[in-house]
Amino acid sequence: MLGRPLLGLAVAGPATLGSADCFGARLYGERETDGLPAAVVQASLGCGNPLAVADLRAGERVLDLGSGGGIDVLLSARRVGPSGFAYGVDMTDDMLTLARANAAKAGAGNVEFRKGQIEALPLPDAAVNVVISNCVINLSTDKPAVLAEMFRVLVAGGRIGISDVVAEDHLSRADRVAAGSYVGCIAGALSRAVYLDRLTAAGFADSSVTFTTQAAPRMHVAIIRAVKPAIK
Repeated sequence: MLGRPLLGLAVAGPATLGSADCFGARLYGERETDGLPAAVVQASLGCGNPLAVADLRAGERVLDLGSGGGIDVLLSARRVGPSGFAYGVDMTDDMLTLARANAAKAGAGNVEFRKGQIEALPLPDAAVNVVISNCVINLSTDKPAVLAEMFRVLVAGGRIGISDVVAEDHLSRADRVAAGSYVGCIAGALSRAVYLDRLTAAGFADSSVTFTTQAAPRMHVAIIRAVKPAIK
């Protein structure tokens, strides 16, 4: 099946996902998606549920990288309430059109979908409290730029809560590319140690990478958390 079009890809067209159990809208509980248009649920082909770990609070501003059909943006908008706001960024016109239509059907007034790439986010500095992402960062060909952009758009004390595919530390790049034929979106996955190093290099603190579900041999869906240090 075709995965949702994601940003930051040096490919001509959408990524192709395999049939691993860790992908798809089934990752969301039925109550979570109650009231959302069927199209937004059907368009969800991420690898996790970032909202389960983002700990969103009323009044916060949230950014979803690679928002696709908009499911995580709309769910975020519910959690932050009318005093909060949820942004989605995607580079494909088709997905932006779908997401905006889904938001209109859901009656969500506190959302906005912007066209852009995750390596150069179309938001100003210190624009959001939380950045979420669902199986997108592993697809970027310039991950340091993505992490730097996440850091830039976060307020001091802001945080990330993302799902991504991460390799075990002993897995070589050649092994990761070979595994990529098993589940199409994982060939560019970082190892856990490298992920942590790059989060630190970008300026993040309190970083963690926690494996959850196996995506392929020696490669896992993971929860990544980190904080932009508060100004002292």
